[in-house]
Amino acid sequence: MQRPTARRNALARSLLPLAAFLLLTVPASHAQNSQGESSSTAPKPLPPGAPDSPHPKSSHKKPKDTSTNSAPDQPTWDPLRAEKDLEVGQFYLKKGDLDAAIDRFQDAAAAKPGFAIPYRYLGEAQEKKGDKREALKSYRRYLDLYPHAEDAKKIQKKIDKLWSEVGQKDKSAG
Repeated sequence: MQRPTARRNALARSLLPLAAFLLLTVPASHAQNSQGESSSTAPKPLPPGAPDSPHPKSSHKKPKDTSTNSAPDQPTWDPLRAEKDLEVGQFYLKKGDLDAAIDRFQDAAAAKPGFAIPYRYLGEAQEKKGDKREALKSYRRYLDLYPHAEDAKKIQKKIDKLWSEVGQKDKSAG
């Protein structure tokens, strides 16, 4: 037979997750204010003609830049969309539509910041298009994000090759 304290401890351990769950899920309307009173009562309606704000000196002007006006069209962190954009970008790259591929790889990089793979393909598409400076940036970003990539030596060789080509163009232009 268990001793009473052991039973109480076992009961407390079994109720702890339930108590934590209830604390995290109880709506704020049931929380207590600083005087220990429940704030679940509805606020009293304002008399007709009363200002919306309880502070008489506050202005009634609405801010011009609201969260809905300044919110981006698409969420910034969307790993599933990033994977899909990467997939579609690879399709366009194989098809030869370099501009569409570049757009998709850029979308994938924006949807999942820190995702290295889109930068590798972005560099490849930019290199094929002849945009060597941008390809250099993309390949460098790929290696910055994924320094121990299986193809790191291959990408570094591409960077060195592109760098020498870009350097020669700069010398011939000047």
